[in-house]
Amino acid sequence: MRKTVLALSLMLCGAAAQADVTVKESWVRGTTPAQKATGAFMEITSSDAASLLSASSPVAGVVEIHTMKMEDGVMKMRAMPKLDLPAGKGVKLAPGGNHIMLMDLRQQMKKGDVVPITLKVEGKDKQVQTIEVKAEVRDLATPATMDHGHKH
Repeated sequence: MRKTVLALSLMLCGAAAQADVTVKESWVRGTTPAQKATGAFMEITSSDAASLLSASSPVAGVVEIHTMKMEDGVMKMRAMPKLDLPAGKGVKLAPGGNHIMLMDLRQQMKKGDVVPITLKVEGKDKQVQTIEVKAEVRDLATPATMDHGHKH
């Protein structure tokens, strides 16, 4: 009995040590019927230093954390193994920068649909927590989703 109480106490203390992670303004860019990839965007804030390790969604066969950077005058997109979340600072995932890439889409992303996304976040204590996000699909052609910050 005593060992059980001790084990439960340790489990509760470990859970209390996890970073408080919040996600706001989550959305997914709408797609055309034949399109097989799109981006998911949001702002993630962690009370303690943490890392976004991965993301998954039932609407996509492959989900990756991506970054976009200008290199030698060319915008390049690459998968990232993780995304650091500094303590207390919101990290924006936005068009033209870091984002979650949804690939091998199983359906069209239509304005008003809600896309479930599961985030895996690792705290400085190496504990991994799961955060469930519901991201609304925005219209493919709205100016807010089309502005990438470059001049054409």
